[in-house]
Amino acid sequence: MTSTPSRLPALAGLPLAVGAGLAIPVQGRINGALGARLGDGIAAAAVSFSTGLAVMVLISLVLPRGRAGLARIVPAVRNRAFPRVYVLAGAIGAFFVFAQSFTVGILGVALFTVATVTGQTVSGLLVDRLGLGPAGRKSVTGIRVVGCILTIAAVAWAVSPRFAASGTGSDGGAAALLLPVLLPVAAGFLMSFQQAMNGTATVHYGTPIAATLVNFVAGCMVLWVVLAVKVAVAGPGNPLPGEWWYYLGGPMGCVFIGLGALLVRTLGVLVTGLGMIAGQLLGSLALDVFFPAPGSVVALPTILGTVLTLAAIILATLPWPRGALRGRRPVG
Repeated sequence: MTSTPSRLPALAGLPLAVGAGLAIPVQGRINGALGARLGDGIAAAAVSFSTGLAVMVLISLVLPRGRAGLARIVPAVRNRAFPRVYVLAGAIGAFFVFAQSFTVGILGVALFTVATVTGQTVSGLLVDRLGLGPAGRKSVTGIRVVGCILTIAAVAWAVSPRFAASGTGSDGGAAALLLPVLLPVAAGFLMSFQQAMNGTATVHYGTPIAATLVNFVAGCMVLWVVLAVKVAVAGPGNPLPGEWWYYLGGPMGCVFIGLGALLVRTLGVLVTGLGMIAGQLLGSLALDVFFPAPGSVVALPTILGTVLTLAAIILATLPWPRGALRGRRPVG
């Protein structure tokens, strides 16, 4: 008999989603620095996933709830409590890091962010409509569509100063960027499915600890196979650094993967994703203000776009009555 994780109140869940999103830009900054130090983005991703896996194994063995969840993984998969392909959700995370490694240098951070947010927001609507997550089916209302469009526009506005600073698209033409843009769009699109798969698995494991552990196992398998092929073809990169902070990216991944698996049951996939997007923008803004990296830009559109993103998420989250966009009053 499984112990179903309790639902969090929506008012508590959304701030947690924003908090989980705060870890994403910090992880990106750490993994980017590690990739530069190693001279190999794939190796940095493999190291990040491996440290995350080590943390999740330790948590699963030390905490009673972790051990209980660990014991339910094999029975749940064997009894087909959910589609077995869900155990490969971590491969989507590996694909996201893979896309990040190979396209950020071509597109720049700004265009990469807009591409992934666009894919994730659109798929969030689709996944909720299909009912793939543990929260079940959620209607595609006009308010939710408007909230998604505003979110994409707000993110584009927030990162627009970086377009100007990096000169993205100034040479080579838009056609040359089409294929590189499709990769982060696809990675963002798949992220909503990852959250839905993890959330469903969490219900049957009884804890997000087990779902997060399975994610890191699948992601590590994919990344280490890709790294092995890369090393066989091009040789190894630089040796691992000795500074401890280079290895914090994986543990931060544990935070937002685990919270995402827990929150989709309460908030649904779309709102969980939007909350994390808001946290990602807030975290990026804080990093650029307090710990600026070369090329960092903090301008008025960055601040206003972040505020508009928060407003768009509130718009998509509030329980608006059916027909609100048409000005109808709820019956009764």
